[in-house]
Amino acid sequence: MKILFTRMAAAFLLCLVFGGIFAFIARGISKATIFQFDDTIISIVQGWENSWLTPIMKAFTWIGSTTVVLLLIAAGFILLFYIMKERMQAYLYLTVMLGTGVLNQVLKMIFKRERPEIHRLIEIGGYSFPSGHTMMSFSLYAIIAYIVWRHTKSAFSRIASILFAIIMALSIAISRIYLGVHYPSDVAGGMAASAFWLIVSISVYGYYQDRTAKSSKPSTA
Repeated sequence: MKILFTRMAAAFLLCLVFGGIFAFIARGISKATIFQFDDTIISIVQGWENSWLTPIMKAFTWIGSTTVVLLLIAAGFILLFYIMKERMQAYLYLTVMLGTGVLNQVLKMIFKRERPEIHRLIEIGGYSFPSGHTMMSFSLYAIIAYIVWRHTKSAFSRIASILFAIIMALSIAISRIYLGVHYPSDVAGGMAASAFWLIVSISVYGYYQDRTAKSSKPSTA
């Protein structure tokens, strides 16, 4: 019980942190006080532009596209549900990803922020805040790292999965700024929103797992 309470308290505090970050960014957008931050980061990232880096950034954006992410969601669900027989983790995986997509669309419709017009290297429609590519990629690679962590005791495998998740999520997020289709605040807000949803989902999953484990124990009475 003490361990469960500690986990739930930590999850609650993390939700407050990421929810606060998202609220801070959203307020900065609505009050037009975050543009200096956006302009500074855009200037730095787009200052990296050159002929060899642009195709790499386009590749990362493609990896974070709806088509690729949907294929990865389907592949991950099939692997967990049908091959590994980890049905609860398969449901967690699907819930995290579908929930992230719904949350992103709801937030976009609430804020209706137009995309930046500064030096676009690709064209894309839709609203800007929060970044859909960032949210989906953050959730995808974070939940993969979480599931790998649950399935291995190897420190190397655990660290490698976390580093892979960080590299992929950051690379896709940076590619959106580099290509001129998102403000940095879109990306930061997307990460905060995804982190919030991930923590809620994993916390509910962990609580359910604990309750199931306790109920399956034979009675000592």
